[in-house]
This record gives sequence, structure tokens and C-alpha cells, in this order.
Amino acid sequence: MKSFFATICASTLMALSVIAAAATPEESFKASFPGIQAESIKPTAVSGLYEVTIGSQIVYYAPGPEYLIQGPIINKQRENITQMRITEIIGEKLKTIPLDNAIRIGTGTHRVVEITDPDCPFCRKASAFFANRKDITRHVFLLPASMHPNAKAKTLYVFCSDDRAGAYEEAMNGKLDDMKFSPCTSGQAVKLLEEHRKIGRQVGVTGTPLFLVDGQAVLGADIPRIEKILNKK
Repeated sequence: MKSFFATICASTLMALSVIAAAATPEESFKASFPGIQAESIKPTAVSGLYEVTIGSQIVYYAPGPEYLIQGPIINKQRENITQMRITEIIGEKLKTIPLDNAIRIGTGTHRVVEITDPDCPFCRKASAFFANRKDITRHVFLLPASMHPNAKAKTLYVFCSDDRAGAYEEAMNGKLDDMKFSPCTSGQAVKLLEEHRKIGRQVGVTGTPLFLVDGQAVLGADIPRIEKILNKK
């Protein structure tokens, strides 16, 4: 029993010495939370508090007490600094994704990258807005959610179509809701769905719709914000 406690104490002291010897927040974070893969660790406006990016999510780290803190930071203007940073991070990731496998709709001067779900009502609302504008080129990625049981079949229908843009509009207009179309089992369509899902994982998508409008990320069907961005040019 004494040997067991001696081993525990030695291990604890060793861990504490590693943390104490760490020269940077990155090193101390890795020592304290070895199971968490941080993409970046940056200082915040709060002294001693660091922003830790994990995918498209943010937590905060306090070296010394070795605290990991979840939740938003709100400034005196009642702005959610955390959400603003998440939007910025997602926007930067969206700028790097390849558009080769996206469904292209339109030829306008404004560029929109759209990550959407054919059975998401907010996605349909945003799609209807974009469909009424002729000054936009849309690059659409479909991510059917498991909570929408028919979304995957509709997505494969779109991918199997010779006119994917037209089939996409059918799906978003509700014309496929009766599910009377022939199921698609094409290996090429299944592969394309996996490519779209890969893009979603790369960006860190946690919900749809998600947009990059003229280089600015918009989370959700925030039509007033989308209009504001489009009207800047």
C-alpha cells in the first residue's frame, strides 16, 4: 500500500514539475490536457486567459491554476466575443475549401459558398432568397442531417441528376417531399456525398445552413446580414 501511494505521489509531482517547467501556454496546456488537440492557443483581451480553438469551437485556458473554461465572453457593448471569433474561424476555413465538387448555380459577381440540408426549413428559406437574386454565383455543398430521415435520399437524387442545379432547386422547393422519385444507388453519387461530408468535417460544421458571402461567414439563415454584405459591393 505504501508503495502504491509513493508511486501516485511521484507521478503527481512529476506532472506538476512538467507543467511548472513549461515555457509557453502551449506547452503547459499540452501537459495539463494531453487528450485535447488544440488547433491554436492565443491570448485574449483578458490578462492571463487564452483562447483555445478546437475544430470550430472555442474554450478558454488559464495557465497556473490550469483551468479550462467553457462559455461565451461578452463585452460591455453586449457583443458575444466568443461567437464572433467562432464565425471568423469558420469563415477562414470556408475560404480554403476546394469548390470543384460543389453544385454551381448562377453566374453573378457575388460569390456564395453554401452548406445546406434539403430538409432544413431555414436552409430552404435562405435558398429561396438566393434564388430570387441574379447577381450571385452559388457553390452548394449538401450535408443531409440524420435528424431528417429523407434528406440523404434527396441529396443522392440531386447528385444523380444530369442537371444538379435544377434538381437542387426541386429539393429546396419541396417538390421532392412526396418521395415518389426513383431512389439513386449510383456509386458516383455516394462518393460525391462523402466528398461533401468531408468538406463539412474540414470546416467543422455543427449545423446548417452555413454561408460564406463575399468572403464573410454567416451562421444560419440571417437574411438581413446576408443582404447587408451583398449590398456593400
